[in-house]
This record gives sequence, structure tokens and C-alpha cells, in this order.
Amino acid sequence: MDSRAGIDEGLRRYMLRVYNYMTLGIALTGVVAFAVASSPTALQLIFGTPLKWVVMLAPLAFIMVLSFGLHRLSMPMTQLLFWVFAGAMGLSLSSIFIAYTGTSIARVFFITASAFAALSIYGYTTKKDLSGWGTFLFMGLIGIIIASIVNIFVASSMMHFIIAVAGVLVFAGLTAYDTQNIKSEYMVSDSGEVAEKKAISGALRLYLDFINLFIMMLSLFGNRE
Repeated sequence: MDSRAGIDEGLRRYMLRVYNYMTLGIALTGVVAFAVASSPTALQLIFGTPLKWVVMLAPLAFIMVLSFGLHRLSMPMTQLLFWVFAGAMGLSLSSIFIAYTGTSIARVFFITASAFAALSIYGYTTKKDLSGWGTFLFMGLIGIIIASIVNIFVASSMMHFIIAVAGVLVFAGLTAYDTQNIKSEYMVSDSGEVAEKKAISGALRLYLDFINLFIMMLSLFGNRE
């Protein structure tokens, strides 16, 4: 009984670290995005020059490094890369303040936060094994990426709508799926640097689920300027 209680308490502390990293990362992204959007000079520098491609592609580079180089990185470097990644995402997402009204951005953000919280709680508490969702969700994600690339050239409003709806469904599923996976990855024997790295890895996955869910919902419900 004492062992079970110890595991539960350790798991709660571990998940709290995951959510804390994720929340602080989202907060940093929001602050950077708003700060850049509030500066016409910064917007012109980033989106009015070829620098925009660096800003748009930089987050992908950070994701690759954090995902595949996690075990080789030191703890301070892992933390630094996570915060720099969140800041780079803020630079990239600053353009939404140009495309959408501030009121609709705030409204969709709180809707997303509520939906994300409910889905993550479901993933954490459900006794149902969600591992079977993995292949379906991964294929859906690949489909969304391919369709998004195609739509850059086609510029179809109907395809844009379908991608957004599919994106909401896929990232909603991934939120519950990733939460359960992060919970199942917890090991009582993990401690110190290993546990902290795993917490950052889990936070990165949930951060990406949240941001992508937010972007897809903004495409559906946001009011354009």
C-alpha cells in the first residue's frame, strides 16, 4: 500500500513538472508573439525580409534537436533549447495578431485551453488503453501536413476548412494519447537529470498539441482583421 502511494505521489509530481514546463513555454511564446506584433519595426524586419523563412523553419530545427538529441544533451542545454524553441515559436506566431482580431485570439485561446485541459485529464484518468489510436493519429497528422503543403499552391478555402476541422480532431486525439503515454513512461527509478529530461520531452509534446490545436481552432473560429 505504501509503495502504491509513493508511486502515485511521484507520478503526480512528475506530471506537475511536465505541465509547468508546458505552461511556461506557452506563456513565453505568447509574450514574444505579442511583443513582436506590437512593434511595426520588428514585424517588417521578420516578415518583410527573407528572415521570415528562418523564423518559420527555426522551430522545426529545435524540435528535431530536442526529440532526437535529448539523451546526448546536458540538462542545462535541454532546458535552454526548450525555452529558445518557445521563444522562436513566439516569433513565428506573431503574424496571427496581424491576421486576426485580438478579441477573437483571446476567445479562441481560452476555448482551446479549456478543451485541452478536459482532453488531457481524460488521457490521464481513463482506464482505456489509447495506444491503438497512435497509428490512426500519426497517419492523420501526415495527411494534414501533405494537404497543407498542397493548399499553399492551390489556395482552396474549402480545403483550408477541411484541414482545420481534421486538425482539431487529430490534435484533440493526440492530447489525450500523449498524456496517457507520458503518464505510462513515468518510472519510479527515474530521478534527477533523467526525470527532468523526460519531463521536458513530455512538455514539448503537449506544448505542440496545444499550439497546433489553437492554430486549427483559430482558423475555424477566429475573426480576421
